[in-house]
Amino acid sequence: MRVLDSHLHLWDPSLLDYPWLSGPLRARFAADEVASAVGAVDGERGFVFVQADCIEAQYLDEIDWVASLATQVGVRGIVAGARLDRGAATVRHLDAVAERPLVVGVRHLLQGEADGFAATPAFRAGAAALVERDLTFDACVRGEAQMRDVIRLAADMPELRIVLDHLGKPAVGTAAASSLPSAEWADAMGALAVHSQVFCKLSGLPAEAGGSWSPAQMEPFFDAALEAFGPDRLMIGSDWPVSAVTASGWNGGADAALDAGAIGAWTDAVTSWAVSRAVDVDAILWSNAERFYRV
Repeated sequence: MRVLDSHLHLWDPSLLDYPWLSGPLRARFAADEVASAVGAVDGERGFVFVQADCIEAQYLDEIDWVASLATQVGVRGIVAGARLDRGAATVRHLDAVAERPLVVGVRHLLQGEADGFAATPAFRAGAAALVERDLTFDACVRGEAQMRDVIRLAADMPELRIVLDHLGKPAVGTAAASSLPSAEWADAMGALAVHSQVFCKLSGLPAEAGGSWSPAQMEPFFDAALEAFGPDRLMIGSDWPVSAVTASGWNGGADAALDAGAIGAWTDAVTSWAVSRAVDVDAILWSNAERFYRV
């Protein structure tokens, strides 16, 4: 079974600055750590690295560092960090990004921006520059209001290839007290999926559950994503190591820890669900991400 993981993070706080890191995540996650999590690199496993929110001044350094590890880790593409609202500075940055051969797209984290930010002229100019350079956009948002912003972006810019990270971060509850998909979230998913250039990552929900999750808890969200996007626009992503934090450690307690088997557990959950729904497992585990990112 081949797996192209569409959402891997790597970082080393001794090399680059990541102000948001805390608890068990404030450690190195690089080639040795990936090998411990998934084993040796082979042709049956690959990754798309997604920017890990280092400081803006180091975005290009992050690309170069990850590229230096690509062969060891199995990184087939890089989604680079970028601010899309900087005008001429954005254009210069994207030109530098596009020169790096492994880069396939960018992510400007929308979850930390005000609602409506993606509709501002400055951001839209940056998004247009992505289209000109044939780069994808990872949309990482939180909540239905920001999902609506991405819907409007997709409607206004049909040539911009967009992938929704982490299913838009819906409220999923925990393994002991799970939540069902809200009608508002499901409606936003359906409205976003109307736009054929938009894909969706089955990723990130263990983090939304605070590290306490079960496969059964996730299946209603997978089902809603499948109903909206169909089997040809869904892709697996581990969100490692963010989604590997255990429930006891999520709030930075003294017993904070990482689940060494997190990638395998998530892969098994997505695979079992896909088999039970009689959808093309290889499409969700590999070929959809390969086609979207062109890796």
